[in-house]
Amino acid sequence: MPPRKRKTAAAARAEAAAAEIEKTQAEEAPAPVDAATEPLDTKMDDDASQTQQAAAESSIPSEAGAASNSKPEPSAELEPTDTAAAATSSSSTTSSKPETTSKPTPTTSAADRMARFRALQARAKSSSDQNLAEATKETQRLASDPSALTALNRRRDIAAHKLLKADTEDAGGDFERKRAWDWTVEESERWDKRLKKKGARRDDNAFQDYRAESSKVYKRQVREMAAGSSENMARYEKDKMAAIEKAAASGGLDIVETDDGELIAVDKDGTFYSTADSTGFVENRPDRAAVDRLVADMKKAEEARLRKRRERMAQNGDDGDVTYINEKNKQFNQKLNRFYNKYTAEIRDSFERGTMI
Repeated sequence: MPPRKRKTAAAARAEAAAAEIEKTQAEEAPAPVDAATEPLDTKMDDDASQTQQAAAESSIPSEAGAASNSKPEPSAELEPTDTAAAATSSSSTTSSKPETTSKPTPTTSAADRMARFRALQARAKSSSDQNLAEATKETQRLASDPSALTALNRRRDIAAHKLLKADTEDAGGDFERKRAWDWTVEESERWDKRLKKKGARRDDNAFQDYRAESSKVYKRQVREMAAGSSENMARYEKDKMAAIEKAAASGGLDIVETDDGELIAVDKDGTFYSTADSTGFVENRPDRAAVDRLVADMKKAEEARLRKRRERMAQNGDDGDVTYINEKNKQFNQKLNRFYNKYTAEIRDSFERGTMI
């Protein structure tokens, strides 16, 4: 068994100092104050402090004499240590207090966040599916030919008409009578009038003379103008009102109201209404839409003229390249083609491709 160590005097003094410090801290620690009894305890403490102050004032001379005969206690030397320990304990209490009182709490639970996430996922998926379906429909619409769809619908209507007519005749009924039940008298008269005009135009399609041809062209242009007549008349009325207001503001035109309430424009100096010597029409500037419409009409007339020319040449056998300069040269070339075309076809094709140069 190893020898037991002896406790030195220094160790004994250190233990005594530590025990004294712990005892002092225990005595100086404040007791917990109840919120309900705080006013009563405060009043009692005030009374006790007044009593202690009176006793201390009466015992000052005796304590001064006793202090001169007694030795200083070591607790005075340990006062800085006690103050530091008290500051440390108070700071630790202060720092630990917010942690216990202001603990963060989540506003939403994990289940709620997961439900919101699932809802957002479902919404994104539905939006993606809808966009894909719309894109597919747009692709199919662009891939389909409108003219082919129109022809298909026309053939379907013709087939349905023939089937209905066959079923009605097999049943022993009058097809035209049954068909007329679906139309009013006004609609039937308009349809008959339209068919009559169409037949007349078909019979009058052949060329008679230049006067009749010009009349047909004029009527066709009038029909085309009637399609956009409402827009043209609205623009005309707007321009006319602007011109009248401008002339009235300048003093060259008076607006007079008759007895029945009709407004009449009176030209005082004869400058508003056009005459044979007027040149105000040269200042007119048509809008861009009217110019574009005129250009489209001219292109359409040129295409029709070229189409008619090709049809006439095809009827005469001249639908190929023009290789003649007059009628006699044309006949000579046709005679050569009849005898030598089968021998010169390869050479002419090579010249067109540029491989015989």
